[in-house]
Amino acid sequence: MRTLVVGAGAIGGYFGGRLLEAGRDVTFLVRPRRAAELARTGLAIRGRVGDADLPEPPLVFADKLAEPFDLVLLACKAYDLDGATASFTPAVGSDTAILPLLNGIRHLDLLQARFGAAHVLGGQCVISTTLDPDGRILHLGDAHTLTFGELDGSASARIETIGSEFSGARFEARPSNAILQEMWEKWVFIAASAGITCLMRATIGDIVAAGAADLAAMLFAEGAAIAAKDGFAPRPAFVERTRTMLTAPNSPLTASLDYLFAHHLQPQFRYTNVWAENDLLIWDHLGTLHRAIADYGPDEIRLIRRCQVMATKVFDPEFLRPTRELAAAGVA
Repeated sequence: MRTLVVGAGAIGGYFGGRLLEAGRDVTFLVRPRRAAELARTGLAIRGRVGDADLPEPPLVFADKLAEPFDLVLLACKAYDLDGATASFTPAVGSDTAILPLLNGIRHLDLLQARFGAAHVLGGQCVISTTLDPDGRILHLGDAHTLTFGELDGSASARIETIGSEFSGARFEARPSNAILQEMWEKWVFIAASAGITCLMRATIGDIVAAGAADLAAMLFAEGAAIAAKDGFAPRPAFVERTRTMLTAPNSPLTASLDYLFAHHLQPQFRYTNVWAENDLLIWDHLGTLHRAIADYGPDEIRLIRRCQVMATKVFDPEFLRPTRELAAAGVA
């Protein structure tokens, strides 16, 4: 079986690397920057379950794809899905199976619309990985499970073939006859756990200690209701297990987004404006974390205006009221 791994980052690089380590026919679809890293360090995996050093992993750029693969293992981020699908389209032949490992559900609709439902499998993984500054893959725990199956829950020859291909590699491969159910349950868990820990910037244990366990439980209940409305109500065992995890005293559980917060809060990425008269400060509201510091007196007025690029109207007219009042007072 010829496998194309789309992305040689923390997820694709890990599972693809383990397959390559086991002697499978694997090629990585990469961009030039990642190709340069791999040329320098090879595909390197570090973790408690075992290290791997693959000095010359097979790589291909999108413009060099010339023939179909049997399996496309899709490990891109959701925001890069459109670009990724365009890049691997030449690798999809009449019998190619596409196994996505993205979180969520929406990508299934997009892949089916582009390639046809017959090509798309369901998939999910349970693993915690990241890249170090040199591009090596760091496996941060023991879990490394990849679950896959037909979206209709049927047994098929290709699922059996993929299972045989994955067998013997150093990760847990598990075929499933309820893959959509499992994908929905993973989404519910991530929405609740990542949502509450990112919102509070704290671990589950800290949130419980502050008396806010009910907020985590409410967030979980809302996600479960969304899944149920789509026909995939979380199963009782999952509900019990997840509620226990989200309300456990002293739990260190937190979102992987904490790694991003820690990264972009480093001093070299921060800017503090010391206000002076007639200062004008402009920032991207969506792409910048920002907060105000009370470093000005009550008699000093700061006027904040917000613009929507490409907007055709102001969606909340009440938003303009303070600006109009300041203008009427002769401030603006």
